[in-house]
Amino acid sequence: MKQNRRKFIKHTGLATGAGLLWLYGCSQNGTPGGVTGEQKDSTATAATSGGLFFKISLAQWSLHRTIMEKKELDNLDFAATARNKYGIDAVEYVSQFFATKAKNQAYLAEMNKRAAGNGVTNVLIMIDNEGGMAETDDKLRHQAIENHYKWVDAAHFLGCHSIRVNAFSSNPDPVAAASAAADGLGKLASYAQPAGINIIVENHGGFSSNGQWLSGVMELAGMDNLGTLPDFGNFCLRRDNKTGNPWEGECIEEYDRYKGVAEMMPYAKGVSAKSHDFDENGNCIETDYARMLKVVKDAGYAGRIGIEYEGDKVSEDEGIRLTKALLERVGAELG
Repeated sequence: MKQNRRKFIKHTGLATGAGLLWLYGCSQNGTPGGVTGEQKDSTATAATSGGLFFKISLAQWSLHRTIMEKKELDNLDFAATARNKYGIDAVEYVSQFFATKAKNQAYLAEMNKRAAGNGVTNVLIMIDNEGGMAETDDKLRHQAIENHYKWVDAAHFLGCHSIRVNAFSSNPDPVAAASAAADGLGKLASYAQPAGINIIVENHGGFSSNGQWLSGVMELAGMDNLGTLPDFGNFCLRRDNKTGNPWEGECIEEYDRYKGVAEMMPYAKGVSAKSHDFDENGNCIETDYARMLKVVKDAGYAGRIGIEYEGDKVSEDEGIRLTKALLERVGAELG
């Protein structure tokens, strides 16, 4: 472990015990399913369409208010909605929307049936509320690892290529947290390897929102089926709150999003196109999509980019359509 700690410190330039200030917390945030032949299209070998260097998928979180608050859309109808309402042929699920169904093969089979019936590929599942993979307490970390086993199995049943997990930690020491993350993620990746499932980590609060730290963890763990899910947003390192929840309070320290995505791209097995607000020309206000997509393209990535609209200035429906139009326009300009 000492050798691994030295490897991480060398990669990131962090000193042991460097008291980084950002806090942690839990996010609130078989038979293959969907279209055969595209389930493993997370790498740069994926075929492209429409003159774009990437293919588009729809992240289920884009409709979280419609699903959770308004209860106007059932999880089972998500694939059909993506295809028939938005013309998108690939979906990224969120575990919260079928949290009690991970082991229910009849339910998962119905998800497969509806995806396949609409010509939709099941891409990945974003997992929340199952524990932090970077917890330095052995008991907590091992419980988190075991909590994710059922989601690896569910992803395999659904024909997904990955599950997204959270590298949260209660420990303020970045090096100790990195060592724990490499251990936890590595063990989960070992479990997932025989099923052909990738374990991917998003910049999603805490240390994981530091691109250098997360890329260092990837280097430290060194497993082929372990990677990242670079998100265009979620780079807040520290918020004005005392709860430890990375989603509460005003952000008072943010990591450079373009630098962060560039640091994560060498390990990317998916990309998340976050959007919140748009100007009168349909451009995302908080992220320069032309600049960000160039970062993605320059890394040689040609897999799925998932639409993840999180704003409240326009409806979820309009936010999805604006993000899709922006991806298509800028993607076409980049060639």
